[in-house]
Amino acid sequence: MTMNSLPPVRPITLAEIEAARERIRGTALRTPLVKLDLGPDGPDIRLKLENLQPTNAYKIRGAANAVAMLGEAERGKGVWTISAGNAGQGVAYAARAAGVPCKVVVIDTAPATKVERMRALGAELVMTPFDVCWRALEEHAFPGMDGTLVHPFDDHNFIAGHGSMGLEILEDCPDVQTVICAIGGGGLIAGVGAAIKAKRPGVQVIGAEPETAAPWAMSLQRGGPMEFAAWRASFVDGAGGRSVIPRMWERMRAVSDGGLVVTLEQVRRAMRMMAEKARVVSEGAGALPLAAALTGKAGTGPIVCVVSGGNVDLAKFCELIGV
Repeated sequence: MTMNSLPPVRPITLAEIEAARERIRGTALRTPLVKLDLGPDGPDIRLKLENLQPTNAYKIRGAANAVAMLGEAERGKGVWTISAGNAGQGVAYAARAAGVPCKVVVIDTAPATKVERMRALGAELVMTPFDVCWRALEEHAFPGMDGTLVHPFDDHNFIAGHGSMGLEILEDCPDVQTVICAIGGGGLIAGVGAAIKAKRPGVQVIGAEPETAAPWAMSLQRGGPMEFAAWRASFVDGAGGRSVIPRMWERMRAVSDGGLVVTLEQVRRAMRMMAEKARVVSEGAGALPLAAALTGKAGTGPIVCVVSGGNVDLAKFCELIGV
């Protein structure tokens, strides 16, 4: 499927999210929501622990739904995706369960942990520079890939799968005031936001980005999808794209309320705090929402921070949190 033949962006309905939730029930976990104890004067922050999924990241929700909804002909061709690791693991896991061959175009700076896990799940890997991967994400195409693309964020069924998380958040924290999600391609916030806004439109849905890669905040400021010229790679490899793709701008702006940008040092501190206070191992992208919540700019809560993943090399994790 090329960019020209893509279906137009349309809202994701509550019925689609609820159907996705049932469809993925045997694959994706209902993850716990735990309170982070910050003392009597601290904000009320809850952690949505998607790092506890079978692939240690939320992407399994969308991947399981998208693969389940493929027709026989599409499955017969095999599936492929583009990933720094988490989407690749999610699609490979779902494809293996469905008996479908899987290839992953992998960003060549992906952590060894993620690369090894994708390979262990049976995926054929094609290591590729970030710039080339990002263009492939924009164009929905990559030379030599002739199977069915399961796009890691610009895919209606993928996003609907992520929406199941929003339903769980509302059930486990009915008085939630703000939900914060990391922004990479935008699929997470688009899915969670669609569920939250369908049921509780007054809840604030905020995107968090690192200072090194903050196209969402820039796009909001300028009123349209932008490329972030000052982009640079960092340990926050699971978030922070080069640009907001126009189709994702349409999806995200309809169901979210703003963006917060944090420093890499703030992300490191958030990773350490989760390890110390909640015994949670988070990758950089998973700590972005907590870093944003701790700035005080998201209110006093209840704030739900989506810990999107925990796929980080343990030696790197220890180095980052200063152990």
